Amino acid sequence: MYNILFVCIHNSARSQMAEAFLNHSGSGKFNAESAGIEKGKLNPFVIRAMQDVGIDISKNETKEVFDLFRRGKLYHAVITVCEKEAAERCPIFPGKVKRIAWSFPDPSKFTGTEEEILTKVRNVRDEIKEKVIQFIAEAGDLNFWIQDRVIETSENLH
Repeated sequence: MYNILFVCIHNSARSQMAEAFLNHSGSGKFNAESAGIEKGKLNPFVIRAMQDVGIDISKNETKEVFDLFRRGKLYHAVITVCEKEAAERCPIFPGKVKRIAWSFPDPSKFTGTEEEILTKVRNVRDEIKEKVIQFIAEAGDLNFWIQDRVIETSENLH
């Protein structure tokens, strides 16, 4: 079982969706969690968009990444899901883990009517789902995990 952590700014939207999709589609192989740099409030549009695809995250709590670190949580991979512009603010979880950066628009910044915002959130949801499915396929191959460790080792030797 691979432990995966999704990280974003407030753990209110993108990281919550990625966690839910990986736990739903990758159960048995992956255990996903999510956290933010700061603890935010779960985005109601994200709750609705996930309910549209049969996944209820309405009872999820938001978490801070440093709380997980203080509890000694260990992960095989940490995946940031911040926008490119905010990526510098996404923390790098300490330890020997595979670090992956995915960039998705921030639903908290969406404007328009309620339906326009929900449509934009659904688009991000679908992009995240597609990326998680791709990750499951790639991470199912042992070479996905070994390759990174070999690269880390060879870099450390130079």
